[in-house]
Amino acid sequence: MPGPAPAPGPAAGPLTAALTAYAAVAGGDGPAVVVADRPDATVVRVGGAVAKAHAADTDLAALGSRLAVAAHPRMRDILLPPYRPAAGALSAEGRAVSVWPYGRPVDPGDPRAAPWEDAAVLLARLHSVPPAELPGPLPPMRGPAKAARAMARLRAAPDSAAARTVRLAWRRLPGWARDETPREGRAAVCHGDWHLGQLVRYPAPDGRWLLIDVDDLGLGEPGWDLARPAMWFAAGLLAPEVWVRFLAAYRDAGGTAVPGDGDPWGRLDVPARTLAVQSAATAVTKAAREERDLDEAESELLATCARIAHLK
Repeated sequence: MPGPAPAPGPAAGPLTAALTAYAAVAGGDGPAVVVADRPDATVVRVGGAVAKAHAADTDLAALGSRLAVAAHPRMRDILLPPYRPAAGALSAEGRAVSVWPYGRPVDPGDPRAAPWEDAAVLLARLHSVPPAELPGPLPPMRGPAKAARAMARLRAAPDSAAARTVRLAWRRLPGWARDETPREGRAAVCHGDWHLGQLVRYPAPDGRWLLIDVDDLGLGEPGWDLARPAMWFAAGLLAPEVWVRFLAAYRDAGGTAVPGDGDPWGRLDVPARTLAVQSAATAVTKAAREERDLDEAESELLATCARIAHLK
C-alpha cells in the first residue's frame, strides 16, 4: 500500500525553475514546492497549478495521445484534464512537460478515509469508455512494460536468495504479463498504474475524485488496474473487508474487468501475481542498494513470490 507522501520541498535548480515558470504562467500563485523529484517524474506546484517533467525517454507521440485522451470530453468526471493537451509543446532540460490544475491527494495518514469505493467507480467508468470514441491511436497500456523494467533493475542488482526467488516467480508468468508477447483478446482503456496515490479531489480541496497520471494510460487488460489491491489482499496487506467493498463498488458501477458476480480471480490472478512480483523486485533491489534487510511488508511480498514460484 502507498506509504507516507514525501514532504514537499522548495523549488531549486534549472529543471524545477523551469517547471515553476510553467506553473506560474498557467495561473499558479504563491511559493513553488517540489512535490516529486524522480528520474521518471519531477513535479512542481505553484498554488493552483502543477507542472510535471516526464521521463527523459518518454515517447512524445504516445504521451501526446494520452494527454489528448485526458482532455477529451468523454473523460470528464474520470480523468483530471491537463491545461496543455499536447506533448512536446513544452519542455525543460530535455524533458517533455505537461501542466495540470492542482487537486488534493488522498491523505496517506488517514487510511480509514481512503476512497476505495470512489476509486472503484472511476476505474469502472474508465474501462467502459469505448476506445473508438477517443482520439487515437491509443498506445498500449504500459503496466507489463513497467513490470519488465523492475525485473531488469533486479537483474542488475547483487545476486541473493531473495532475488533468485523473485526471478523464479517471474518465469512462472505468461509472456504477455512480462511484456514479451501481445495480449490476445479483449482490450479496454486502462490507467496502467493505479493505486491510491493516483486520485485527487478537484477542484481542491473538496471537489470530486478524479484519476491522475496518464503516463501509462492505454489499451490493455482492465484487470491490471485492479491488480494492486487484489495483490495486497492476497498477500495479507489489505483488509478483506476493504477488498470486498472495492470489488463490490466496481461491479455495481458496471466495470468490465471481472464478471458481474462469482469468482473474479480468473481475470485477476495473472495481473495480481505480476504486480506482486514487480513489487517484490522493487523491494529487493531497494533493500540491496540500501544494504538492509527486507521490512515486514517487503517480506510478505517475497513470501508471495515464493508461493508463485512453486505453482504448478
